[in-house]
Amino acid sequence: MKFTVSKEAAQWFIDEMDLEQGDYVQFFVKIYGGIPTAHPNYFLGISVGKEKDILIQDEVNGVTFYFTSQDAWFLEEYEMEVVGDTSEVKYIFNKIK
Repeated sequence: MKFTVSKEAAQWFIDEMDLEQGDYVQFFVKIYGGIPTAHPNYFLGISVGKEKDILIQDEVNGVTFYFTSQDAWFLEEYEMEVVGDTSEVKYIFNKIK
C-alpha cells in the first residue's frame, strides 16, 4: 500500500481548489461517477477537510492528501500516484507484485 502526490500535482490542487498550507484533501471511494480507478465500478471523490481516522497520507507543499481507514481497502493491492502539471492531474494505479 503506497500513496504519493507529486509536487506538481499538489500545486495543481492548491491552484484549482484555492488551498492553503495546513489544508487537508481527502480521497474517498465512490460507486458512481468520479475519477476512474483500477477497481472496476469504483471511482474516487475528493473533498477538503480533515477526518479523524487518517490511515495513509502524503504531505506535499504544506497540504496533506490522505485516505481514511474506511477506504484503506482501496489501496491494499495498489500503489497510487497522483502526478501532473499545471494543466491536469493523472491518477496512476500500479498493482503491487
